[in-house]
Amino acid sequence: MGTAAGRWHAPGRVNLIGEHTDYNDGYVLPMALPLGVTCSATLLREPVIRLRSRQAPCDGVDMTLCDLGTGGWSELPTWAHYPLGVIREFERRGHEVRGLELELDGTVPMGAGLSSSAALSCAVAITLRDLFAPGVRAAEIIDIARTAENVYVGVPTGVLDQSASMLCTAGHLLFLDVRTQEYEQIPFELERFGLELLVFDTGSPHRLVDGEYAARRAECAAAAEELDVLFLRDVTDLAEVERLADPVLRRRARHVVGENARVLRVAEKLRAGADPRDIGPILTAGHVSLRDDFEVSAPELDTAVDSALRAGAHGARMTGGGFGGSVIALVDRESAGAVIATVRDAFARMGFDAPRTFEVTPAPGAHRLV
Repeated sequence: MGTAAGRWHAPGRVNLIGEHTDYNDGYVLPMALPLGVTCSATLLREPVIRLRSRQAPCDGVDMTLCDLGTGGWSELPTWAHYPLGVIREFERRGHEVRGLELELDGTVPMGAGLSSSAALSCAVAITLRDLFAPGVRAAEIIDIARTAENVYVGVPTGVLDQSASMLCTAGHLLFLDVRTQEYEQIPFELERFGLELLVFDTGSPHRLVDGEYAARRAECAAAAEELDVLFLRDVTDLAEVERLADPVLRRRARHVVGENARVLRVAEKLRAGADPRDIGPILTAGHVSLRDDFEVSAPELDTAVDSALRAGAHGARMTGGGFGGSVIALVDRESAGAVIATVRDAFARMGFDAPRTFEVTPAPGAHRLV
């Protein structure tokens, strides 16, 4: 038996612009989704961690706190590595964790590139913070959640996803300078301008653990070393990129340098109150760069982008790490139905499964529900 302690929620995210810039010390511009992960906690008398997931009802995990630090997680379901990693990292940093049962329920489509994993990690992290370590600040929660993914799951992500889940506010984009950790809330008032932001979950698997994501990180680091800078963030002139002899490194660097510039341009326009339609071509340019220079797109993503633009979208691009996942499209409200229909028709012609489509608005970051 135990004592119910409360429920917490952390959102997934859509990154409007700024892909693969976070681990290059650059700039990102995400927003939180209304979709996320809810964590219900019950305090237990015995020193045991019990994990249950509504999305994996047959894969519950029971582990004593003593066994948590001994490893041996390879037989456990992959989803459990995220909350266990967060719990272990809390303990490793000197925060006492007592017996706990966590029931998890997610509404972010898994594999869609909308940061379901960061939502899971952050939901568990804020639960532990409120129950056992109320003095832990948001910056450390972000680091704990990222460490859980990097070390205990084996995915070398940057801090974009966790920062978005923790720091975003309703009605705003989060402009984050990853190097300085300074951030700003920028209004994103689509309704006032008669616009919608559509997300197309293409159904193409979004997997970062197969080595491609790590390979891109390594290529960016190699490009930075050859250009004699700490990170590609330090290169602001695209002409500098042409010094790279290796054509692959040149393409990777060209994307990162150009993408940082695109984030800054979008933030400047929206900060000044511009019509969001003005940023459409910048979003589309970001997709072209991800497709051609960073080579992380997929046929389903390209089909969604191309067909949305043909149907009148002001801009469209893949969002997330790539290799599958989702596409966003900035559309006039009255043309949203036509854009959705056109994308679905294009998928049918290509023999792809119909994409899941939903409209998104900027939602609040991680918080306690009850």
